[in-house]
Amino acid sequence: MKHSRRFSCLALLAILLPTLTTIALAQNSTPSAPTINAKGYLLTDFNSGRVLASKAANEKLDPASITKLMTAYVIFKAIESEQISLDDEVLVSEKAWRTGGSRMFIEVGKRVSVEDLLQGMIVQSGNDASVALAEFAAGTEETFAQVMNQMAADLHMVNTHYQNSTGLPAEDHYTSAADITKLASALIREFPDKYRWYSQKQFSYNGITQGNRNSLLWRDESVDGMKTGYTENAGYCLVASAERDGMRLISVVLGTKSPAARTKESQALLNYGYRFFETEPLWQPANTIETARVWKGAAESAELVVKQPIFVTIPRGSKDRIIIETKVDDFIIAPIGLDSRVGQIKATLDGDTIARADLFSASAISAGGMLDSAWDELLMWFE
Repeated sequence: MKHSRRFSCLALLAILLPTLTTIALAQNSTPSAPTINAKGYLLTDFNSGRVLASKAANEKLDPASITKLMTAYVIFKAIESEQISLDDEVLVSEKAWRTGGSRMFIEVGKRVSVEDLLQGMIVQSGNDASVALAEFAAGTEETFAQVMNQMAADLHMVNTHYQNSTGLPAEDHYTSAADITKLASALIREFPDKYRWYSQKQFSYNGITQGNRNSLLWRDESVDGMKTGYTENAGYCLVASAERDGMRLISVVLGTKSPAARTKESQALLNYGYRFFETEPLWQPANTIETARVWKGAAESAELVVKQPIFVTIPRGSKDRIIIETKVDDFIIAPIGLDSRVGQIKATLDGDTIARADLFSASAISAGGMLDSAWDELLMWFE
């Protein structure tokens, strides 16, 4: 009987264990991020900017070919400003042709289009393509590196300094996981039409087809970028971006031991982010938050809006606990410009502020006539 009773208890526990686990997860805080074997890493939500996991995110590290994200960003900026075009033909220099490491196999003295060089650099990680683009855009690679550093400063990449366009080993050439995230976000946000190249699985040039080194493109259909890197000092690095159900995450993993490790660790971070978090669009500039009374104006009311889209990344299942509070100025007096702050909106979750934004009138409102102003003045006195 004792054995029978013990068996029954074990069977019951087996049935209840999944339910008990679910209850425990629901009652406890979000589990901590997985332990990642890398020199530094960072997992963030693209829209909200919330950090979901990190280690040594601001430490200056060797980026290897992750450098080419900035090379591409500078070239994209030059195309945007019409300094160069995708159809421009670039004369390949001997320096570009001789550059070692990964290559797209361009030939000295030949002309190659900017578009082909970009794909050779992004998909094949061609160092020769990087140098050719740098020389075409700035005259020399050294001058191009100065432009790279200026762009880094513009993006507030405070722990970054570039010496070349390729990421080949060089003294005083470094960046950080946090800075790489800023750069990756800028590439996705500013150049969505060109970002598609980062999901390209292979590229052929000069009769040679090479595959993208980002193996997550084959393993995870939600991954659509971005860049791998390797040198002996940097280790194996990977910047990965994925989008699932409208939620985009960016993972930066620097300094792992092997190509398999950088893939495995990046996948672990992405899976953690999607499993335990969700991103909600709280407020959009096109949506009216509230309608407020306007005094002494040509219009009696104003539709209040936010200036920028506001997103929050929160633990899964907690959306219904978000509390929204608005505070509008007691007296909104015309004239009101589009940049006139007239209130504030705040979101809290379990007592913690998770988002805050200023409120503005959706349209400019001029001052009303003398009679209307006098009447409103009287009403305001009573108010």
